[in-house]
Amino acid sequence: MDIDAYLRRHIRTVADWPSPGVQFRDITPLLQDPRVFRVLIDQFVHRYMDPPLRPDLVAGIDARGFILGAVIAFELGVGFVPIRKKGKLPFDTVEQSYELEYGSATVEIHVDALRRGQRVLLIDDLIATGGTMRAGKQLIEKLGGDVVEAAAIVDLPELGGSRLLRADGLRLFTLLDYAGT
Repeated sequence: MDIDAYLRRHIRTVADWPSPGVQFRDITPLLQDPRVFRVLIDQFVHRYMDPPLRPDLVAGIDARGFILGAVIAFELGVGFVPIRKKGKLPFDTVEQSYELEYGSATVEIHVDALRRGQRVLLIDDLIATGGTMRAGKQLIEKLGGDVVEAAAIVDLPELGGSRLLRADGLRLFTLLDYAGT
C-alpha cells in the first residue's frame, strides 16, 4: 500500500477558508474512518518505538495535537501532556507567547507536566508558520525537558515554518508535504 497516497485521499482541501486564497488542509476525514485513523497512528507509533526516538512523554498542541498525541502516547505506553491556549489549564502554568500573521498568541503548560531530562515528542496536526510548534518546544525546554523530535501529519513548507524550526535545531518528522499545492 502507498501510505502517502492513502492518507492524502483522506485529507480534504477547503478552498478560501478561513480567508480568501487559503487552501485549508482538513484532517478530520483521517479521524472519521477507524481504518484510516489506525494507519495514520501506526505511522507515528512505529517510528517512535525505535529506541533512539522513543519518548518518555508525548506533548500535544491545542487542539488537534491532543487527538493525535493522546492516542500515540497510549500506544507507546507513555504519558501525555497538553499544551493549551492561555487560560485553559487549571493549575500553575508557564507560558510562551509567539507571533501570528496579525498579532500574537500564548500557549501554556502545567509547571509539573514533566521532569528535567525527560524526552518529549511534540506533536500537532500540521506545520504552517511554525509559531505554535516553536512555542511548544520553548515551553518544554523551560521545564528542563528535551524535545527528541516534533511531528505533524502535514507540512506546508511554503509558509516557512518547517524551515524556521529546523534552523532552530528542532528535528522534524511529517508524513505529508503539500509544497506548491
